[in-house]
Amino acid sequence: MLELQQSVCARYGLVGVAPEPVVALARSTVGAMPLCGNRFQLGEGDNIGWFIHCGEFSDADDFYSPVHTEHLHQLLPLAVSYLWLPPGSRFVVDDQGYEDIWQELHQRSTCTGPCQLVSER
Repeated sequence: MLELQQSVCARYGLVGVAPEPVVALARSTVGAMPLCGNRFQLGEGDNIGWFIHCGEFSDADDFYSPVHTEHLHQLLPLAVSYLWLPPGSRFVVDDQGYEDIWQELHQRSTCTGPCQLVSER
């Protein structure tokens, strides 16, 4: 799997960075398309860099919940290939082969979401 993750980074000329042990996942959206991910640079005291949802985004306070990264293999296997993208990366993919990856060059140094989620629900 690591080889696949690194090949995604290489296709876009990016240096891979290992993901944090926990990601923020909008569990209620799993199964919808497209799959969207945003990796923030961790700020002081933050422990989650990846925020991942499927379909429509919501700004509801409980939209994301913490999930151990290792559980994404079962919950959302399509996302696993993109977890080594470096902070500042965003992706949109779907189950029909669409893939768009880009870097937010002027991204905030910390996220605006619930960066300090600490336990899996």
